[in-house]
Amino acid sequence: MKDSSGLSLSVHQRLEHKRTTRDGWLQSILGQRAGQALWYVIMLALAVVWLIPLVWVIRNAFLPREASIGSAWSWGFTLDNFIRVWEGAPFGQYTWNTFLVTAAIFLVQIFTLTLAAYAFARVPFFGRRVVFMLFLVQIMVPPDVLIFSNYQIINELGLLDTKLGIMLPYFASAFGVFLLRQAFKQLPHELDEAARVEGASALRILLRIYMPLAKPVYLSFAIVSISFHWNDFLWPLIVTDSPENRLLTVGLAMFAKSTESGTQWADVSAATLIVIMPMLIGFLLFQRQFISSFMHSGIKG
Repeated sequence: MKDSSGLSLSVHQRLEHKRTTRDGWLQSILGQRAGQALWYVIMLALAVVWLIPLVWVIRNAFLPREASIGSAWSWGFTLDNFIRVWEGAPFGQYTWNTFLVTAAIFLVQIFTLTLAAYAFARVPFFGRRVVFMLFLVQIMVPPDVLIFSNYQIINELGLLDTKLGIMLPYFASAFGVFLLRQAFKQLPHELDEAARVEGASALRILLRIYMPLAKPVYLSFAIVSISFHWNDFLWPLIVTDSPENRLLTVGLAMFAKSTESGTQWADVSAATLIVIMPMLIGFLLFQRQFISSFMHSGIKG
């Protein structure tokens, strides 16, 4: 009887243990899903908050001028705002200037940061670590602090109110050099040795091995560089005076400050949409590549 009772008690304990384990597992799963649902709600709320100004600008850009001023909801639609804005200010010239400046800065940056990053990652020379640390000090210095000194240099070079004057301070990027140098350091040295055995020069190794393998890092830097210089305002405002050299952001500010359009929200919204539309289209077309580049461009020491 004792053996039978003990066996029955042991089976009962095992069943209770299984039931307790199952209940704990269910509670854990429910807790995880509740946490995920809460996180999704928070992200959705932040996305809605971020989208409100954009939706407001898009709505006002296509509303008739009278409807945009009133408080009542309107289903009106017109393209006259864009025609009026395009004819009222040289936005075509502003757009071309912005494309030219942004593309030229990025291409020169790719050249300079590639050579500098390769030198810091693979070329041994005396004081390399010290020079690299001094080079990284630029990341900790806000760009606005250097505006006065940069303006003096551009003025002495006679480059005020020129596109080259806008571009020159940005031809080198400490952040880009740091990002690319970390990517180059992760590549195994065996690739260099194998290429040198085949008779490849340092430049050929850089072009055929390092740059293709660091493509995600280049794409990540392209997003940062292009978006920054497309939206840059303070430096182009200080350097340029003529419409022939103004960028879109400066042209938009001048247009919004004008007495004729200052209270016309439809015109200002249409001009704003003209400025931001290329970046929005670029992101929508290449969003998968953007996300993939940031996922595959992790930085290691």
